[in-house]
Parts: sequence; structure tokens; C-alpha cells
Amino acid sequence: MSEDANRIETEKEAPAGDAAAQVSAIPQEELDQLTDDIIAALKTVYDPEIPVDIYELGLIYKVDISDDRDVVVDMTLTAPGCPVAGTMPIMVEDAVRTVEGIADVRVNMTFDPPWDPSRMSDEARVALNMY
Repeated sequence: MSEDANRIETEKEAPAGDAAAQVSAIPQEELDQLTDDIIAALKTVYDPEIPVDIYELGLIYKVDISDDRDVVVDMTLTAPGCPVAGTMPIMVEDAVRTVEGIADVRVNMTFDPPWDPSRMSDEARVALNMY
């Protein structure tokens, strides 16, 4: 995945069955700032075995910001048996909670689709000599 192909996908939680209502009540400028701040917070979290942050590794699949400024993060790990499986979601939650203006944070762990190296940014590939 190319650098900032916007792995972080922000979307408003719409009422069930109302696909046209995917417009946030949060002003676009504020939503952009929250998104930038969340990305910066995610970039402070590292897999202890890999010297690259989880955002650049492509472990963040989606970030939803509701109109109430609650944040839901869908993420994965490099492997289901990763030794930090129990602590990584807490690290992500704690990092996102540092963003000013966020009300609540929930982190969902998923392995669908499974992570693979193609999800890494160019920055991560360079850092890991995988270019």
C-alpha cells in the first residue's frame, strides 16, 4: 500500500439502512484535524519486535469517528500468535485517548483479511530493507 493511500478510513456512523447519510456532522476541518492527530498518535505505537510503527506497518485497517467523537479502531497483528496480542489493543486505545477532542475509544482486533507485507507503507519497507 502506498504511503498515505489513507489506510485510515474515517466515516460517520449512519443510521441502519441509510447509506446516503455517510456525511459527518463534525465540520470537515475538525474531522481532518482529528484524523491527523489520530494518525500521529497511532504512529507512537510500535510492535516491540519490529522497529516500525503500527500505522506504517499497515496494522490499522479502519478508524471510525462518530458525531459524538467516539473512535472505533479496527486493527490486526502481523500474525494471530503475536506475543503482544493481549497488550497491543490496549496500547492503541491509550494512544488514541491522548488525542484532544476524542470522547471514547474502542479497539477491535481482526484477522480478516490477514495482514501481509503488501500493507506496509514505503517508509516501513525502507526501514525494514524490504524495498
